[in-house]
Amino acid sequence: VQLQASGGGLVQAGGSLRLSCAASGSISSINVMEWYRQAPGKERELVAAIGGRTNYADAVQGRFTISRDKAKRTMYLQMNNLKPEDTAVYYCHAVTTTLPFYVWGQGTLVTVSS
Repeated sequence: VQLQASGGGLVQAGGSLRLSCAASGSISSINVMEWYRQAPGKERELVAAIGGRTNYADAVQGRFTISRDKAKRTMYLQMNNLKPEDTAVYYCHAVTTTLPFYVWGQGTLVTVSS
């Protein structure tokens, strides 16, 4: 499985962005897909996950929506009411049922100006 993230950019506080993560390869082995983010000087943190259900970090609950279009082999993260503290590099991640079990995409930078 390979993952390709896109959609980052510069947006003003209160604005919206939609991130995409395109999967290729053995996508039938994907069990869970996730978005992580890493802000400057901070550890990488889980933002949202989608598998049998969806889960969100408290900091984004009600503002971000994760979804997955299996036909298009793409996962999305709709981010609304963005805040400066959402500024980070966002990474997509997949948990698979076969090796290598954990797959990372490259990051896409989201910058929210105040």
